[in-house]
Amino acid sequence: MIETINGIFTRRRAEQLPVVTEATNLSSSDKVLNVGGNSKLIPIPAYFDGWQHDLLDIDERGNPDLVCDARELMSLEPGQYDAVYCSHNLEHYYRHEGLKVLQGFVHILKDDGFAEIRVPDIAKVIAAVQERQLDLDDVLYVSPAGPISAHDVMYGLQSEIVSSGQDFYAHKTGFTNKSLMKFLSQGGFRHIFLAEGVELAVHALAFKTEPTARQRALLDLPPP
Repeated sequence: MIETINGIFTRRRAEQLPVVTEATNLSSSDKVLNVGGNSKLIPIPAYFDGWQHDLLDIDERGNPDLVCDARELMSLEPGQYDAVYCSHNLEHYYRHEGLKVLQGFVHILKDDGFAEIRVPDIAKVIAAVQERQLDLDDVLYVSPAGPISAHDVMYGLQSEIVSSGQDFYAHKTGFTNKSLMKFLSQGGFRHIFLAEGVELAVHALAFKTEPTARQRALLDLPPP
């Protein structure tokens, strides 16, 4: 079932699973794994302030805490993180490999853990290109990294691929709201929230079980 809640989130309810006993307060033991975040100089959402922030990346240049291919997360200790933050990384894997990444998220998350996912929205990119009559190499928007073309969004930031000499910066798949929801469900997540009105991107919060009251308050989610 898909429904709009307060004009902020679209919720998809899948099969109900037992609710996990929740803690009532934030704890210094809360841990978030930032997957493919490049560098800790790049900020993550403020609601992770005070959490232990571990950075996992395949590229050593950003000094990650864990140098690891995200497709190998199943090799890590299970159930050790309260959250996974993954911004603009899932599109760097072929779809069948990305499913392994999601299954790895489920593996390393605690029973009541959640993943925050951000990826480009290919449908919005195509619509913007058509509406603005852009060529594939025309500037779509300007980011802190510089001008970004439609080609960069769809196939990977070309300047990064050239400067690093690494093809893991290329994009190998794409998503829309509907396809990301389906993908997260296939990966093992049972409760998925999609933010509305995100420009050129899909922003999802995906939970293994029904979100706890503490998580709903932290993430400003509606009541069940």
